[in-house]
Amino acid sequence: MSSGSAPGPGPSGQSRDGGTVADRTALRQLVFAVSVLQDLDLVPVDDGVMVASGRLLPWQAVEEALAGHDLQAPSTRGVLSTWLRAVQNVAWRSPADLAARARPVGLPQGHAVHPGATWTQARVPGGALELGVGLLGVADDPDEVVVLGAGLLQACGHDPTIWWPGCVAYLEQMGELAASRHLLHPQRPLHPMGDCDVVTLLGSAALRRALAGHDPTGMRAAAVPTRRRGWLDLSRIDPAFALVAASLADSHERGFERPLLITAEEVALAKAGGDPVLQAMRDAAAPDPQMPAVLYR
Repeated sequence: MSSGSAPGPGPSGQSRDGGTVADRTALRQLVFAVSVLQDLDLVPVDDGVMVASGRLLPWQAVEEALAGHDLQAPSTRGVLSTWLRAVQNVAWRSPADLAARARPVGLPQGHAVHPGATWTQARVPGGALELGVGLLGVADDPDEVVVLGAGLLQACGHDPTIWWPGCVAYLEQMGELAASRHLLHPQRPLHPMGDCDVVTLLGSAALRRALAGHDPTGMRAAAVPTRRRGWLDLSRIDPAFALVAASLADSHERGFERPLLITAEEVALAKAGGDPVLQAMRDAAAPDPQMPAVLYR
């Protein structure tokens, strides 16, 4: 294994592991740039990138982490350096330590934190919510559950599917606690429970049954514009609330941009259409109980 030569081209200009020579050259240049500018100890070799711990990250794993990004764009350097620093935070940990830190995370499709299809371990029927594995306390905040970049755990030699049954059991425990709190205080907004935010809690069958089971229709509407708050009594909320709150939230903390329809089995987004902000402005003002009803004021 040589440390300075590029992988030899195969048929039709492909490298030995399937990537094109042009793409692999651009990727090697990007790794060199990140190594110099971000002061990371990286050595591109034939089969991947050697990091300071001696671990080899295959080129395929690096390519997966940068999928959808322009390798020539300066912003991609930040994406790669963030991914590599996350590798450093995870690579030295034992499988037992990581298994103890594994937590369920729920995310809307297309969310800024969503790493892609390979991260998803389960999909809640309805098409709005996907579930996968996060890790507790592997970043600066020891209480934060972090969703790692695409292919990172696999690149470090770990299979998150092994941890998923434990994550599901934990999610249902937190869902049962959230359901008990909701039954005691049905008018209160939904809050995180344990290491599960509100979006993640909607993946719990126990909580969905509690939310929808007491409604005569078997369906409950909810607004969850951020990952940490959910409102259930939409008759008391402005129609534009969910849209505006979601747009104001940080992209990493954003929840669902439209109201949700929740049944015991499904979580679905309300149908798109109309202009809720304009509709709210057209609605008549609520009567003022302190002033008599008169024709002119």
